[in-house]
Amino acid sequence: MPTDLPPDPSNERSFRKPGSLELDPSAEGVAIDETRRLIASNKVEGTAVYSPAGEHLGVVHNFMVDKVSGQVAYAVLAFGGFLGLGESHHPLPWRALTYSVDLGGYVVDIDRDTLAGAPSHGPGEDAFADPAYGGRLDDYYGVRGAPAL
Repeated sequence: MPTDLPPDPSNERSFRKPGSLELDPSAEGVAIDETRRLIASNKVEGTAVYSPAGEHLGVVHNFMVDKVSGQVAYAVLAFGGFLGLGESHHPLPWRALTYSVDLGGYVVDIDRDTLAGAPSHGPGEDAFADPAYGGRLDDYYGVRGAPAL
């Protein structure tokens, strides 16, 4: 989750029985955009990413979800360039991002120079097709134990 909000007992309830495919047994419906604790993927894409000093680093281009666990592994940051030209994509470990209500975006404890030296790929490249790419990311950011890709 991008935020660690304290549980709201009045709003927390089990939506499905364990092991079932039932999505909403209350028949109240499921929000498709945003709730207190959940956000739709299309609302995350394009969200600004900042350094701890508040410097705008880029925007979330997309994110990579582990197929087996269902957990978000990486947020792919669109960095640099102008109007998409010269832009590079830098996957960041998802757990490294913290949502800031004040900034209206994510904060990552990394500066522009460190980000510029990180493993990256171009907009049309499929870097994750290389099985070693995730390991290079984990080595760079010091994150071992991240979901295997």
